[in-house]
Amino acid sequence: MPAIQLTLLSKPGCHLCDDARQVVTDVVATFTPRDGSSSIVFDEQSILDDPALFDEYVEEIPVVLLNGRVHTIWRVDPVRLRAALNSELEESA
Repeated sequence: MPAIQLTLLSKPGCHLCDDARQVVTDVVATFTPRDGSSSIVFDEQSILDDPALFDEYVEEIPVVLLNGRVHTIWRVDPVRLRAALNSELEESA
């Protein structure tokens, strides 16, 4: 099964980004891949490294993308993120 891609768009020195990173890593840590199930791949991209991302998201970071779609901006709700990941895992099963 394909992995679920979770991306945090951030920039250095952003305290909201630091908070979002902590919430995302805490939520992802609660998921344990089972045999045959999808896994969650988490990465972080700085908008300072990509002019297109900078232009699109400079006023909205942090941004969490779930499989390339905007899941949330500014503050990450762990309950909502967990529910979205569970839904993605169920759809990919």
